[in-house]
Amino acid sequence: MICLGLGSAVSPAIGQAIVPRTISVDAQSLEKTGQDLLKEAVYLTQFQQFESALSRAQLAAQLNPKAPEGWALLGGLYLNLEQSEKGISALNKSLALDDSNPGVLFSLGSAYFSQADYPAAADSLKSGLKLKPDQLEPLFDLGNTYYKLEQFDDAIATYQKAIAQNEKFWPALNNIGLVQYESGEVKEAMRQWQKATEIDEKTGEPLLALAVAHYKQGNQDQALTLAQKALEMDSRYGDVDFLVENLWGERLVEDTKMVFKLPKIRETIAQLASDAGQSPAGDLEVEEPETLSKPEAQ
Repeated sequence: MICLGLGSAVSPAIGQAIVPRTISVDAQSLEKTGQDLLKEAVYLTQFQQFESALSRAQLAAQLNPKAPEGWALLGGLYLNLEQSEKGISALNKSLALDDSNPGVLFSLGSAYFSQADYPAAADSLKSGLKLKPDQLEPLFDLGNTYYKLEQFDDAIATYQKAIAQNEKFWPALNNIGLVQYESGEVKEAMRQWQKATEIDEKTGEPLLALAVAHYKQGNQDQALTLAQKALEMDSRYGDVDFLVENLWGERLVEDTKMVFKLPKIRETIAQLASDAGQSPAGDLEVEEPETLSKPEAQ
């Protein structure tokens, strides 16, 4: 037997683990990468490539969590992709870092409105307008918010501020008409819708509303002509759900259903749906509407 000295023995590497080396991360390098990703996300957003932009904006926000513009862009992308909760969360993170960005407040107002949180929407929009007043679209959004809150006087006053910014902004005129109709001021509503159609002869919404008002006042021939023209301009307005989405109130919707039951209008809606390869929208009954014997009292 040959005995080897301990000094010459080689210990087996059994049970030993390789310890990973710590990688040194340069914070400035990460910040630069985040900025580059944010620029890419902005570029993609301009071309409406929201999904691709979102992944870059998410990573940019992770790399630069203290950059309010990154959270702002991320929030806006979530809203474009109809992910309201995530959008609101990201926008609030941006606001916590910088509460002087009116664009973030305007976007928050829009997001809260989409969730039917009208008090929060009003607060955000008003805060944004304090920072950047006389902005057309936020003023219009605030008017819509007041309308949903049934603060009709405030709604009309805010729509009028929007019109003061752009006298050809027919959506504000149209929505003043919506408010007035729900308030029983039918003739005043008709004046607003008439002005809106004169500004943009190719828009169907105020023309259809005007047709309904004429029908309620007993002007059935004129109502038929206007309603058919409006629906041919934009067949979406033949769908009651679409009208509700566009803030048509209960009174106007119920009166519109009466017009939609007219044989010629039913035929028009069915034909337009057929041309588009769709089934007629809505749950309208098929019985004939009652004939109005006299104009509705104002």
